[in-house]
Amino acid sequence: MTTIKNIINIVDQWAPPAYAEDFDNVGLLVGDPSGECSGILVSLDCIEGVVDEAITEKCNLIICFHPIIFSGLKKITGKDYVERVVLKAIRHDIAIFALHTRLDNHPEGVNKVLIEKLGVSNSKVLIPKPSGIKKLNTYVPKEHSGKVLESLHKAGAGALGNYSDCSFTLEGRGQFKGNEASTPHLGKPLEKINVDETQIQVVFESHLSPLVEKALLTSHPYENVAFEIYSLDNTLPSIGMGRIGSLKQSMDEEMFLNLIKTKLNPKGIRHSPLIGRKIQTIAVLGGSGSFAISQAKQQKADAFITADLKYHQFYQGETEVLLIDVGHYESEQFTKNLIFDYLIKKMPNFAIVLSRTKTNPVNYF
Repeated sequence: MTTIKNIINIVDQWAPPAYAEDFDNVGLLVGDPSGECSGILVSLDCIEGVVDEAITEKCNLIICFHPIIFSGLKKITGKDYVERVVLKAIRHDIAIFALHTRLDNHPEGVNKVLIEKLGVSNSKVLIPKPSGIKKLNTYVPKEHSGKVLESLHKAGAGALGNYSDCSFTLEGRGQFKGNEASTPHLGKPLEKINVDETQIQVVFESHLSPLVEKALLTSHPYENVAFEIYSLDNTLPSIGMGRIGSLKQSMDEEMFLNLIKTKLNPKGIRHSPLIGRKIQTIAVLGGSGSFAISQAKQQKADAFITADLKYHQFYQGETEVLLIDVGHYESEQFTKNLIFDYLIKKMPNFAIVLSRTKTNPVNYF
């Protein structure tokens, strides 16, 4: 039996809760995690039509990008579209799980897909997420250091960016004495022991901390393991909001705007005054990204593509960067396919349906 919790565990391994922003409301929003999952419907948003589609497709779990519940609900009476969705999902025993900023910050998430659609294959994070790294420092008998280090690497320690199996080791002498109740790996209770030890230091993404600690404790031979895990101030360059990179060839501004029309198919493009130079370095941030204008300018982007820019924010481009608003839905339209493709890869024999319901609330006359 595949439970909803089993599915959540698979998704959490791909897009960990630690990737989400503090303000966000992600994870399981509606439903019992212990219930059996009959099928998954993947959608960008969870509106009533999506719940109806889940009922028709016999899917009792909706995995969506945007959370239908964002702020607290004090009553559920069906008075607005949010409460109606929640009521209908509960009546039909349908769970709702949202990812949102977990995928905004994901190294292969919303913004990676968006910038690659525009022809940029080598990009980096525009705003790295702070405080995403932890460090383990421990001491192991020299003859066991290889086994312990292998176990830590399997748990994800020592893997950052394009590198894995990273560590620092230092040889030294350790000393300990157990009391009467101890069962030491070396020596006897009340006996002072000196032993050749290896100091192991590894760094890892913060969400892996429980796995790394478990790997250490299960592979280490000592009864009581001496270790430290602490957070670093370093930013995690592979995790964060937005992407920035360069086109293979520069192009004039009108040609670049036409490229956006072709690749993203927006109903219209709003942009700041043209800057009078060719476009090569571009920054993107799917969804509401006005907060990143200054970062795009600081990193010398020629153009910054995002959504939901307000009137006065278009002035902020000045002559430094071309600000381009393609629409909220349009900037995130590829996200449901990203989720669907991952789930199909992980569970090829499970019932997973890509929603056909139109969820873009913005219409044009």
